[in-house]
Amino acid sequence: MLVHLRQYKHEEVQFDDNRTTGESQTEDTVNPDAEDYFGKDMDEFDVETWDTVEYEGDPIERRSVTIEGVTAVSVPQEPTDEDDPDLPGRTLQLRMGGGIEFMEQAEIVEVQDMEVTESEAEGKVSKEDDPQGKAPMDEEP
Repeated sequence: MLVHLRQYKHEEVQFDDNRTTGESQTEDTVNPDAEDYFGKDMDEFDVETWDTVEYEGDPIERRSVTIEGVTAVSVPQEPTDEDDPDLPGRTLQLRMGGGIEFMEQAEIVEVQDMEVTESEAEGKVSKEDDPQGKAPMDEEP
């Protein structure tokens, strides 16, 4: 399966002589235009990119993660010690052929089974695809 997640962490503050304690980093000051800074577009680099977003009035960092080869996704019933109540998401457990990986402070965006053929998926309609907003199983007799 292909699993697409969003993962969150607290903003990593980088202090310099021009900042004062408590001053928030903004996207403009932390991430200048990549082409101006590196001489190349960011898409040309293989790097982990975190974006600064606002959550409950505070800046936090978010990244999109796509993982292939996942055989199962589990969400523990109880929060783990790594879960931070000040951030969105929770710890997710991803089972893969080579073992288990944990993703802290993550939210599932989409899980897609790459093995399913189109003929197997025929007749299944999501609420988003149905123009009336109802999937066939939601219809009243």
